[in-house]
Amino acid sequence: MKLYGGLLSPFVRKVAVVLGEKGVDYTPARGGPGSTDAEFLAVSPFAKIPAINDDGFTLADSSAILHYLEAKYPAPVLIPADPQARGLAVWFDEFGDTIFAASGLKILFNRVVGPRLLGKPGNEALALEGEAELPRIFDYIESVVPDDGWLIDGGFSIADITIASMLCTLAYVGHGANAAAYPKTAAWHARAVARPSWQAVAAKEAALMQRILPDLAPA
Repeated sequence: MKLYGGLLSPFVRKVAVVLGEKGVDYTPARGGPGSTDAEFLAVSPFAKIPAINDDGFTLADSSAILHYLEAKYPAPVLIPADPQARGLAVWFDEFGDTIFAASGLKILFNRVVGPRLLGKPGNEALALEGEAELPRIFDYIESVVPDDGWLIDGGFSIADITIASMLCTLAYVGHGANAAAYPKTAAWHARAVARPSWQAVAAKEAALMQRILPDLAPA
């Protein structure tokens, strides 16, 4: 399987973690917004990342890929079957990809991705807007994370992976898990990223970042 997109992206990272949890090997491949690479655009016509090519089956969008992987590799279960648990899993995945990402990526894109990777000027007003939106989001996360264990009864799931991945990305712009302000969130996040699947992805991500942005470290 090929996985297109850089691990700085919370969406790419969450798919990589799911692949690790399920023990599926993948080959990283380049791709992203603005790419003109013909191979990538054949897999992802709208240049969305992540995208996959699984022996000729192509798919873009992280949530679509997660559902595909869950169906193809059902163990371990990351999308629970119980109706309420499944509803919550889908909610947290959607919350992470839309509400949380909509605010957080205003900061990342305008301070890192645009000016440093794409050669486009950042919009600092948008970055500040994203920062102003984060406290309400962090307050919500702090209110729902458990004192121990995971977001949904029954075990580690896409809910944990999606939210924790966004926090990892925000750490590059100084808005990662903050133990002083949000102790429950920080403790839960530490549990998530300590998993062997996450540690393996983190090692690949560190190597990537050393190549493309060696001065940028999570804060």
